[in-house]
Amino acid sequence: MSAVINKLLCISCTVLLTLTMSAQHGEELRYEPVSETRLLTHMSYLASDELQGRAPGTAGGNLAAAYIVDQLHQFGLQPLDRDASFFQGVPLHASTPLATSRCTIYSDDSEIELTLGQDYLLYNQGAQTAIPQPAELIFVGYGIVAPEYNHDDYRNVNVQDKIVVFLPGEPPSRRQDYFAGYRSTFYSDVKLKQRLALAYGAIGSICLSEPGAGADADWDHLRGDFSFEDISLASCVTGNLSLLLHHNMADELFAGASESYNDVLRRSRENQVHSFPLKTKLSFRGEFQERDFISPNVVGLLEGSDPLLKDSYLLVSAHYDHLGIGPAVNGDSIYNGAIDNAVGVATLLEIARTLSAQEERPARSIVFAFFTAEEKGLLGARYYVDHPLVPMQQTVANLNIDGMAIFSTFEDVVGIGANLSTLGYALENTASRLGLGYSELPDFFQGADGFDRSDQFILAQAGVPSILVREGLIWDGLSEDEAFRLHLLWQQEIYHTPADDMSQLMNLEATMQHANVLQAFASSLANEKNAAEWLPSSPFQRIHNDKIADK
Repeated sequence: MSAVINKLLCISCTVLLTLTMSAQHGEELRYEPVSETRLLTHMSYLASDELQGRAPGTAGGNLAAAYIVDQLHQFGLQPLDRDASFFQGVPLHASTPLATSRCTIYSDDSEIELTLGQDYLLYNQGAQTAIPQPAELIFVGYGIVAPEYNHDDYRNVNVQDKIVVFLPGEPPSRRQDYFAGYRSTFYSDVKLKQRLALAYGAIGSICLSEPGAGADADWDHLRGDFSFEDISLASCVTGNLSLLLHHNMADELFAGASESYNDVLRRSRENQVHSFPLKTKLSFRGEFQERDFISPNVVGLLEGSDPLLKDSYLLVSAHYDHLGIGPAVNGDSIYNGAIDNAVGVATLLEIARTLSAQEERPARSIVFAFFTAEEKGLLGARYYVDHPLVPMQQTVANLNIDGMAIFSTFEDVVGIGANLSTLGYALENTASRLGLGYSELPDFFQGADGFDRSDQFILAQAGVPSILVREGLIWDGLSEDEAFRLHLLWQQEIYHTPADDMSQLMNLEATMQHANVLQAFASSLANEKNAAEWLPSSPFQRIHNDKIADK
């Protein structure tokens, strides 16, 4: 960890904000406070070397799931699976590409063999990705169709049986009403772009890597991320090629086309990108090491006490998986995932324990879901919404927990997804009752913790208003600039590395403060008579309307 992080953390580890929790009508909330000792015990075990990074389909991942089940038994929660089990088995397929894989670019007078890891990386893996004969390529701008912004990269092109090529991200904007201005939207998500390409008939997709300053370092980081085995739901093993191409190879891809790669970059800066066919073709013959296995979601129920509300459900979730064992960094190859997301699981366990220990249970039923394979594409959550253990149309909200405050006690909270539904108003109300401010989402969170990057996104796609609550940037003893720098340095130096373990400096007072906020918010949502609703401006409003129509 850098000296800057150590210095700033020393400043931050000073103040404990005392929370006075009162109910909506002023009466004292009657539930046991979150225990720091218990939270630290859970976190220390889940992030220990014994669990070897909790990768799905490994001994460590299974130990983590078994530990969670043991805790839910102790809390007296009910299993929801038809076999009276807390486990919901998720069938998964894993694949690792071999260096003998061949990817070739064809132009009129040459063939260029690409090197795995150096020239390209594979999003999707397995035998189904093969394109043995050279296939036509077509550039589709950003690969986005966004009707509300009158943007359609597929409007004037036919991509049937072709491989689409697109830029990363989304059109640049300074206007809040056009792709959210400086903030990114979920349209920038590469997986959405890949699925959209398939929907239009493409047989594969190529995302170009980000050029510019720091691009080589970014590629090295991506190469590390892609070194872990690819995992997909066994029911939908990929049937298409999806790769990330190093921008150094883009000139070869655009050779002979009506516009060069540099032309495209210039147009992107001017927001004038358009789609057009390329003159080159591409083939891919992959060789892989593959396996099939089952990794469980862990799900328990706390039945509500209100006869009218107990058949509706608040779903509170956290993912328990992490990356497992990977490339060694400073001699350490175990990616423990202490903050991502052992601390989130520990917090959810404490919320489950304290709410189940109340004299009077919450009015609404609460589903506590610990999802697997989040790091592999939100797969556990995706399997759950396809195979729900309670009806999705009766699931009124999702509060997801992914990471916790570890730097400093704080004076405000933010909600990732708060601008999409009435959950934002509910969070603002809870924060006020706890003596905290409520702030709009800082631009930083859009890149580091966007709404589409954790399990709440899958629940939202299923029509469930969803939110992830984080501390804001008004911290005790630190300036807003120092708070931002700490977040950024952690993302750059600790996130998804072996350094995310129990040896890193953590301000447990901040973690406990955050845990108490989440406990109060969950309790408030579970006792709220009115279900959360999408705001009319939300892109998920249509899904919500469809859900209501199905009732």
